[in-house]
Amino acid sequence: MATLLGIAVIVFFGAALQRVSGLGLGLVAGPVLAVLLGPIEGIMVVNLIAMVNAAVNSATVLGNVDWSKTKLICGVLVFGSIPAALLLNLVPVAAILTIVGVLLILALGVVTFAQDRVPPVSGKPPAVVAGIGAGFMNTLSGAAGPVLTVYAQASRWEQTSFAASLQPIFFVAGGFSVLVKLLLGTASLSHTSLWVWPVALTAMVLGIWIGDFLSKHIAKGTARKFALLVALAGAISVLYKGITGLMA
Repeated sequence: MATLLGIAVIVFFGAALQRVSGLGLGLVAGPVLAVLLGPIEGIMVVNLIAMVNAAVNSATVLGNVDWSKTKLICGVLVFGSIPAALLLNLVPVAAILTIVGVLLILALGVVTFAQDRVPPVSGKPPAVVAGIGAGFMNTLSGAAGPVLTVYAQASRWEQTSFAASLQPIFFVAGGFSVLVKLLLGTASLSHTSLWVWPVALTAMVLGIWIGDFLSKHIAKGTARKFALLVALAGAISVLYKGITGLMA
C-alpha cells in the first residue's frame, strides 16, 4: 500500500509539474519509481506512463510541432535505446542505480547552470546526436528531456514549438524504450502489480487537471525551480541507494 501511495503522489506531482513547467514527467517521477520499484521495473513503468501523458498532451499542441526536427530526432532514438538496454543487461542493480543517479544529477546540472552557455549549432548532425542521447537517457533513466533541452537552446529552437514537439518525441522515446527492453529481455512487467496501472493513470489524469489550473496562477519559472528540486532530491536518493548497495 505504501508503494502504491508513493507512486500515486510522485506521478501526480510529475504530471502537474510538466503541465505547469514543461519539464518531463520522467525527470520528476523516474528517480522515485526507481527506488520504489527498482531501477529496471521502475523506469519501465515511467516509460509507459510518460507515453500516455505525452499522448494526452499532444492532442492540444500538434499545430505547433516542428515536424521536420521531430521526425529526425524520433528516427534515431532507437540507436540510443539499444546500447542503454544492453548496459542494463550487463551491470548489477546497485551499479544501475548509481549510473542513473549520476546521469540525472549531471543532466539537471546542465539544464540548470549550463543551458545558456552552450555554443550555437545548426544542421542535422546535432539533432541526430541529441536524439541518440535522448534515447539512451530515456531507456536508462526515463528522462529524455535534459538532452533535448540543451539541443533546443543550442539550435535556438523557438520555445513554443520546442515544448509542443517534445510531446510526440516523448511518446516515441517511451515506445522505443519499452519495446527494446522487452525484445532484449532487459525488463519484464510480469511481476508488476496490476494495481500500479490504475493508480498511476488516475494520478496522472488528476495531475494534468490540477496542472492546467495551476498554470494560470503560478509562474512557469517558479514551477520549474520546484520541479528541478524534486528531481534533484530523487536523483540524490537513487545515487545514495546505489552507492550503499555497491558497498554492501
